[in-house]
Amino acid sequence: MLLQTGLGLSEVARLRLTDIELPDRKQGAESVGSVRVWRGRQHRMVTLNSKVCEALRGYLLIRPADAMDNVVFQSKLRRGMGERSIEDVVSKYLKAAGIWGASVRSLRHTFATHSVKRGTSVKVVQKVLGHASRKTTSVYVELAREEMDRQLQENAL
Repeated sequence: MLLQTGLGLSEVARLRLTDIELPDRKQGAESVGSVRVWRGRQHRMVTLNSKVCEALRGYLLIRPADAMDNVVFQSKLRRGMGERSIEDVVSKYLKAAGIWGASVRSLRHTFATHSVKRGTSVKVVQKVLGHASRKTTSVYVELAREEMDRQLQENAL
């Protein structure tokens, strides 16, 4: 979810079941959902692509039915996971996958950089990330450009 949506650690830790809207399976495999991300009393809607929707459906099937709260991601103690718990789990699986030096924050940056690199407008990425200023988001344009330059140089004819 972190990699496919660009949500921040605190945003994922605060997600409630009522914030998630998954499409009906009858709508097809490519249907998208959404998640309501709160900042104070205001919220923004973030699209959940079909990959995230499938992953969330799978997780919700194994999520403890007797959870003590309605936080989406639960610990072994059946309480919502805090930021540090989520960070620890992500670090554990990144290392297991052989990805060293990465973090939850890296997943957010990877999402933004690859989105821009694949043609998503800076305005859309800005909105998804919840940045107030386009200037904050423009750093990903430069990162994407540097990556494209590197690949073009490596694959020169």
